[in-house]
Amino acid sequence: MTRLVVISNRVSIPESGKPQAGGLAVAITGALNEYGGLWFGWGGKVSQSSTSRPTTVQHDNITYATLPLSKEDYDDYYLGFSNEVVWPVFHFNLGAMDFRLNYAKAYQRVNERFASSLSTLLEGGELIWVHDYHLLPLGKALRGQGVSDPIGFFLHIPFPSYDLLRALPGYRELLDDLLHYNLLGFQTDNDLHAFRQAVIETFDAVVFGDTIECNGKQVRTGVYPVGIDVDELAGEAERSCANEQARQLKQDLGERDLIIGADRLDYSKGLVQRFNAFEALLTHFKHRRQRTMFMQIASPSRSAIPEYDELRRQLEEMAGHINGTYADLDWVPVHYLNKTYPREALIGLFRSARVGLVTPLRDGMNLVCKEFVAAQDPDDPGVLVLSELAGAAHELSGALLVNPYDVHAIASAIEQALNMPLDERRERYQQMIGMLRRNSLFEWRRRFMEHLSQQQADAQSSA
Repeated sequence: MTRLVVISNRVSIPESGKPQAGGLAVAITGALNEYGGLWFGWGGKVSQSSTSRPTTVQHDNITYATLPLSKEDYDDYYLGFSNEVVWPVFHFNLGAMDFRLNYAKAYQRVNERFASSLSTLLEGGELIWVHDYHLLPLGKALRGQGVSDPIGFFLHIPFPSYDLLRALPGYRELLDDLLHYNLLGFQTDNDLHAFRQAVIETFDAVVFGDTIECNGKQVRTGVYPVGIDVDELAGEAERSCANEQARQLKQDLGERDLIIGADRLDYSKGLVQRFNAFEALLTHFKHRRQRTMFMQIASPSRSAIPEYDELRRQLEEMAGHINGTYADLDWVPVHYLNKTYPREALIGLFRSARVGLVTPLRDGMNLVCKEFVAAQDPDDPGVLVLSELAGAAHELSGALLVNPYDVHAIASAIEQALNMPLDERRERYQQMIGMLRRNSLFEWRRRFMEHLSQQQADAQSSA
């Protein structure tokens, strides 16, 4: 079987006695185990200087190869261009973009260093799968190293509309970078349409079927919504019922209803609007006072970027304001937790909640909402309130879809969810769990790998 090479900004190296970080890492590891291969990327270390000599670790039939980043590259490539330029533009937040020339140079430099280092590990005749926005130029850089094997790229975040994209200095070069891949994967039809429109407007590209022809290149495109391992998460949720923390939470809640949000601390997640919506619920639906509790878990993220640190302070102030206004001796309405919890703990919390509140201002997919659904008791499921601007909204029509900027609409949706009859809750749950099974994490991996392998077969047949 053809060897698989996976490249991502961060590499998840297994550690003895520790579960692997995240379902996506499990899916990628599963593909590598199936094909045998190499996982290459940044190892998470910051060193005094750059190096192109990777450190390798072998686990079973997978080689993990990692490079450190210098302090300058960490600041300018990772924090700078990736997360203060590409991330905000692709999440429709131009006001947060901080473009600097040294950021752009570092982004190109690190991608070229990754390509140079990786090329020494390639054997030829492989399938190469590149992941996400940190590595947009990597395909072109690999071509510059003489790599001719099929290269696929999957974008985990949204792709912006053409008008937004044009606000990003150097956007033409980034579009041209993407045209050096053989297969481009997106989360939703909207993202694929936005990319096609951009290359048509910029380069007069021609689209026929799922293929783009531009500047003498042909690139296959497709939509591959990332999913979850439904059976594993449902099993974890059932087992969580016997967990001491879950029993204690149920006892503490009593007859009160739990509304839960769990997100990485990021301005794209709509957390400020979500806190305002919960306050609107307590203001306009007064019977919910004493009867509901809102728990927001916000895992720390990118604290070196000022916008993230400011967001943390703002949410702490908002939680204090709401609790100071509405709390009573035996009831605290908002529990704001700025820390990271293991997935098994989150799944238990999801199982106990009556409402899952997932309201990003923009999201490529959002797996938290899918995990919330999978964690529910099929006989007595909670209700998902979901932003219509999350990629998952295209699949989860059983959720109550809301405009994440409309705090009163969110409050009304929470009220509707808390009042929803059992039969309707079950019907909505069945629609969503059925969709999650059809678009599972493993189906996402299978479809992308199948199409990438087809690119290899087509290239060999035409050689």
